[in-house]
Amino acid sequence: MKHLNITVTGKVQGVYYRATCKAVADQLGVKGFVMNQPDGSVYIEAEGDSFALEALLAFCHEGPDRAAVEEVSSAEGMVQGFKNFEVVKKKR
Repeated sequence: MKHLNITVTGKVQGVYYRATCKAVADQLGVKGFVMNQPDGSVYIEAEGDSFALEALLAFCHEGPDRAAVEEVSSAEGMVQGFKNFEVVKKKR
């Protein structure tokens, strides 16, 4: 089990990025959360096996149809033991 902190920049708010990310994460069995940031980026914390996280990162580079992803950065973090994957409206 690995933990990734992912930041996605570009046109990624108002294009169903978070909802699509949740659907992909649920399909892959990835746990964690996704949220919009005040600077217009999207922040994701994701936990799962290497294959699932690589597949989620591949989605992050593409995004949903209306998104225009400019950059995806990721760093490993401490495993938090999330129970599911959720869309977070406000900062935790």
